[in-house]
Amino acid sequence: MNAHLETLAPTVVWRHFRTLCNTPRPSGHEAELVGKLEQWADARGLAHDRDAFGNLRIRKSATSGHEDAPGVILQGHLDMVAQANADHPHDFTRDPIETEIRDGWLTARHTTLGADNGLGVAAALAILEEDDIEHGPIEALFTLEEETSMGGALNLAEDWLQGSLLLNLDSEDRGQVYIGCAGGADVKVEAMLPEEPLVEDEVALVLSLTGLRGGHSGIDIHKGLGNANRLLVRALRTLEDCHVRLVEYRGGTLRNALPREAFAVLALPEAEVSAAESRVEALQQVMRKELTGIDDGLALTLDRAEAMPDQALSRHATHLLVAALHAAPCGVERMSVEVPGVVETSNNLGVVSLDKGRFHLCALVRSLRDSATQDMAERFRALFELIGAQTRVENGYPGWTPQPDSNLLKRFCALHRERLDADPEIKVIHAGLECGILGGKYPHLEMISFGPLIRGAHSPDERVEIASVAEFYGLLRVLIRDLADARS
Repeated sequence: MNAHLETLAPTVVWRHFRTLCNTPRPSGHEAELVGKLEQWADARGLAHDRDAFGNLRIRKSATSGHEDAPGVILQGHLDMVAQANADHPHDFTRDPIETEIRDGWLTARHTTLGADNGLGVAAALAILEEDDIEHGPIEALFTLEEETSMGGALNLAEDWLQGSLLLNLDSEDRGQVYIGCAGGADVKVEAMLPEEPLVEDEVALVLSLTGLRGGHSGIDIHKGLGNANRLLVRALRTLEDCHVRLVEYRGGTLRNALPREAFAVLALPEAEVSAAESRVEALQQVMRKELTGIDDGLALTLDRAEAMPDQALSRHATHLLVAALHAAPCGVERMSVEVPGVVETSNNLGVVSLDKGRFHLCALVRSLRDSATQDMAERFRALFELIGAQTRVENGYPGWTPQPDSNLLKRFCALHRERLDADPEIKVIHAGLECGILGGKYPHLEMISFGPLIRGAHSPDERVEIASVAEFYGLLRVLIRDLADARS
């Protein structure tokens, strides 16, 4: 599978990426890949070990004469976001990713590609494999469950890593280097809401919102893309005068991906169906105009359900739930003053469900300020307490404070200027790179993050510019060589 990848340059990087594409690796299912990498390390005589959580480290001794150079840690995460188009059956725990080349870009057929962070991992493996690069001591750190919880970084063993310089290979823009990132936390809301039997004149309908592009809930949050949960709740709010009652709801699959689709099963009087259909059609036109040029594929439909449910939420419970969801923070909350053009605080209504009266919400709050993350979480608690729901905050992780005067950054910028005849943009990203967590566990680390050009991460539109991979890997090679002459 994916043999055409080995026709691309640099071959050593694409060969390793082929292994990653052929090995299923959604979050929580990285064990098979870890085993393959350990076998590969054994075959090359490279030392490797795991910490208690299962994070993998592979080590390569310094080349002769560079034993005293500062240790370099190449860091990436092994898991990938599992997203597929609704009409494409794909089992991410069993099926390989099918890749294809389109106009200089590599993409996947109807699924996420896994370039995030597969190409960073492949580049680290390539550095471990190549024997023609002088280098100091190298550790390649491959973490687990980054996409769902930052679990690998949060549970990383302390006093384990030996290096002092960390190269995070999980960025997605060429010509840029990242020196800071947002922190974040998952906000989870749960409630049991009262149900009542359907009455004789009620019928069941399915309200669907589909066709959105989706995207990364940090990098893409400011682009005005549609959030299926936000938009479907807006439609439900519009239908309240038609006496609707919620039966089921499901929207979004990952808290860190902008939801592309959402569906609700409704009960309402037969006499209100015509009015409901008219409102849905009118709202669809409004939404399409609002998202013109951004999410042109939006479709909002109302259809008869295939089966009649026995129960639905009471009208009062439906009203309270829809009102709370409609009022919940979603999207950009505040732009940064210190870092112009960068989102400071945001929230993504990532996953919402209702089944047999059990309501669940998982939102991802991000901020460059940890205090703002905490405040947003408290706003959720205050809002959903009004409908009797319980709120908890999980998987919190700190932001990465920039070090604009670091020697590592200066060396990278000089090499970038020398190779590409241009200074890199020095950036802070509104996304949860693992650097903030790693820096909290290893405060002495100097860190930067860079990578190839990736677009549409966390969605089936994910793609990587093939030429940018060679550029990225070339920079990584010369940086490793340059750091071999640095002083510890």
